[in-house]
Amino acid sequence: MAIQIPSRQLFIGGEWKEPALKKRIPIINPATEQIIGDIAAATAEDVEIAVEAARKALARNKGKDWASAPGAVRAKYLRAIAAKITEKKSELAKLEATDCGKPLDEALWDMEDVAGCFEYYADLADGLDKQQKVSIALPMETFKTHVLKEPIGVVALITPWNYPLLMATWKVAPALAAGCAAILKPSELASVTCLELAEVCREVGLPPGVLNILTGLGHEAGAPLASHPHVDKVAFTGSTLTGSKIMSAAAQQVKPVSLELGGKSPIVVFDDVDIDKAAEWTAFGIFWTNGQICSATSRLILHESIASKFLERLAEWCKNIKISDPLEEGCRLGPVVSQGQYEKILKFISTAESEGAKVLCGGVRPEHLKKGYYIEPTVITDVTTSMQIWKEEVFGPVLCVKTFSSEEEAIELANDTQFGLGAAVISNDLERCERVSKAFQAGIVWINCSQPCFTQAPWGGNKRSGFGRELGTWGLENYMTVKQVTQYVSDEPWGWYKSPSPSKL
Repeated sequence: MAIQIPSRQLFIGGEWKEPALKKRIPIINPATEQIIGDIAAATAEDVEIAVEAARKALARNKGKDWASAPGAVRAKYLRAIAAKITEKKSELAKLEATDCGKPLDEALWDMEDVAGCFEYYADLADGLDKQQKVSIALPMETFKTHVLKEPIGVVALITPWNYPLLMATWKVAPALAAGCAAILKPSELASVTCLELAEVCREVGLPPGVLNILTGLGHEAGAPLASHPHVDKVAFTGSTLTGSKIMSAAAQQVKPVSLELGGKSPIVVFDDVDIDKAAEWTAFGIFWTNGQICSATSRLILHESIASKFLERLAEWCKNIKISDPLEEGCRLGPVVSQGQYEKILKFISTAESEGAKVLCGGVRPEHLKKGYYIEPTVITDVTTSMQIWKEEVFGPVLCVKTFSSEEEAIELANDTQFGLGAAVISNDLERCERVSKAFQAGIVWINCSQPCFTQAPWGGNKRSGFGRELGTWGLENYMTVKQVTQYVSDEPWGWYKSPSPSKL
């Protein structure tokens, strides 16, 4: 099934604009390795124009068109965007699957979540006006204080390729709900659906400059955007290395950032589980989205008494996963996003073997797929805590396994990482699950499951997995500032200084 990729330019000030240097980047279908289109390559010159357009959008009509408009005005646009996404769900999902390689069923689910996220933040925007001028109780009757919540300003949103439109929406929807003007820079490896979001915004009449979308390379477009003096905040999802660079650039201007970075999340499986249920959740936690999830539970910490039986059954689950072109019916594992990612993952696997680990299953290209960046679901055993595969994020369909004998050892192994995004525990003993959940050093904990994510609940990590929270009300607060307004209400003079002689004038 051939999917037509729309040819788009940069989206700036409500219009499609050719990039200043007229450069373009090829789009490669990871399932076929064929070039299927191209995207515009923005550079610093385009960043300047986009920032200016965003500034104008905030200032237009003294802010009454957007930033200081009633929340209900912004909510109307967010709901219109959600309706359009729902209308185009099938088309957008096919574009997403073709562009980044995720199975079509996953991409369809993503589009439903995109629409739901815009709807959720429309509801929050509706409620913003009621939160204005909230009074603060004070110990002095001579003063009154209230609080204003205001949009932070122009925000740079830099997003990854594993959930191209959904990760963009996690930032765009709350930023717009708050009254900010946004400049979105999606990954050059998967930008197609973000450009379709621009077309949706144009169709619903979103005010010009409120959302601008710049495709291009990180060092050519992302870096000048993050360091621009007229960008008030940067929100980034991606690698820890890039996040560190963005944080450094923002620090020069004392600019706020929120970072959702890498992970090496554990899934702890105790000996009282239903093995099939636990094996499926273990597989889902690492092989969903072709293993390319920052929160993937990529370290299986398994009770030694069930290790042999569990791993035997897990291997059978892995071998039963349908690997195919992402558009093929029933696909559950597609290709990884690019040749570079493919080679990097295979290098992780070969290094693990050279360090003494064993590949229980997978680790190679599927025999029936001669083209495309496919890697079979991979399980690596005999892992030690000094190995690269235990310590570093692979970002692919690769699970490493280590056994434990006690709850204390399991917790120690789970927290033996520089990251702290997600963690999962599977056990029929719910008191134990509570203890382990509290002991995990992670921003997200799953009990008897792995990877569920809801727009209403906070998402983010600790340690080198970043800081700040997306989604829920926390996501909206990311894009707002709080202003204290205090009024002296007494008719009496303040009386701190001795009054001078009466004026002779």
